[in-house]
Amino acid sequence: MAGFKGNKAALPSKTCIACGREMVWRKSWAKNWDDVKYCSDACRAGKHRPSRPVNPLAS
Repeated sequence: MAGFKGNKAALPSKTCIACGREMVWRKSWAKNWDDVKYCSDACRAGKHRPSRPVNPLAS
């Protein structure tokens, strides 16, 4: 995906395991997209509680 120029709707997405929000692929995550689990530093630090149940089968 390096040098992506095109339809942003076609970018891959994931759900944050802490808050349940959808995260869309970012260039800064290109090298470790498979390891990205949190949408922000606050979620990574555990400051967010799930506002809704995260369904791992929904993806």
